[in-house]
Amino acid sequence: MTGPLAGIKLVEFAGIGPGPFCGMVLADLGAEIIRIDRASQHGHGNTVDFQHRSKISLSADLKDPLAVIEIKKLLSQVDGLIEGFRPGVMERLGLSPEECFEINPNLVYGRMTGWGQEGPLAKTAGHDINYIALTGALEAMGRKGETPPPPLNLIGDFGGGGMFLALGIVSALLNIKNGGKGQVVDAAMVDGASVLMSMFYSFRASGFWKDERESNMLDGGAHFYDSYECLDKKFLSVGAIEPQFYAILLEKLEIDDERFSQQLNQDQWPELKAIMRDKIKLKTRDEWAEIFDGTDACVAPILSLAEAPEHHHMKARKSFVEFDGVIQPNPAPRFSSSNNEIRHAPVKAGQNNDEICEQFDLDRSCFK
Repeated sequence: MTGPLAGIKLVEFAGIGPGPFCGMVLADLGAEIIRIDRASQHGHGNTVDFQHRSKISLSADLKDPLAVIEIKKLLSQVDGLIEGFRPGVMERLGLSPEECFEINPNLVYGRMTGWGQEGPLAKTAGHDINYIALTGALEAMGRKGETPPPPLNLIGDFGGGGMFLALGIVSALLNIKNGGKGQVVDAAMVDGASVLMSMFYSFRASGFWKDERESNMLDGGAHFYDSYECLDKKFLSVGAIEPQFYAILLEKLEIDDERFSQQLNQDQWPELKAIMRDKIKLKTRDEWAEIFDGTDACVAPILSLAEAPEHHHMKARKSFVEFDGVIQPNPAPRFSSSNNEIRHAPVKAGQNNDEICEQFDLDRSCFK
């Protein structure tokens, strides 16, 4: 193990979405992640669920008091845990922060929820789309006069959730290194997604943001920052904000209309966008991609999941890797002297019961 988090041991209580994603990111960085799966799932598992790559699995019945005792023994020997249950579940299992700190004062207790550990909605159900709805993010996206579209579950689950939890865990580990003690990391998707919106709240406070979709520079209002359909019904992304990049965009599009010289005149944006839309429809996506490739016009083809790993830049960067015969994203970010790597494919629930019990001196009979 040579990643920058090599030597760090974390226990991840099995869940869905942002918790496993956080564990994957930390595993990619070299941490040893022990996933505790339900005993009922023993022997089962999706071996191409990339969020579980490089983790090992211990299956246990968390309602069995004897198993909980052994899990506490495990927690006394690791650096932290990741849990994504509703508030109160870990407490009812006898694994509350207070009980865990008694056996390991330096434990980093990572908690992943949508609404947070406290607040009127804390104990209610929800999903990514609900969490980002309360942050202002969902309302700000989409076309004017249309229903806000579900933007995949990237903003709440992964950006505002899993990544913030990973940052919180690493920060708490650094705090311990600097003389602090273990603590709870309360990572709520409503909090993280709100932080992701900081720039837009800044725009609004400065008077540069209209609360109407497709009326601003970055929400599809501007002709120089949007997606366009091409001749072959595929799409092109355009993001030529700076004047020097905008000039290259117009040159490559062969547009010399004087009206385009007033780039930031919002009153003209709809008219200019219509002209650009017609121009871009004259060629296929790949024809435009070849024209703009290597230029500073800030234009790129919009690729599918199948196409992205085959793009020449992504291949040169090795942004994707074929591991065990399956194409998947490579670990990120990269370090000059540490080597991130996928150590092994996802394992089935309970596949590592014997070795984990031996490594941490646990009673094997307590694990199913």
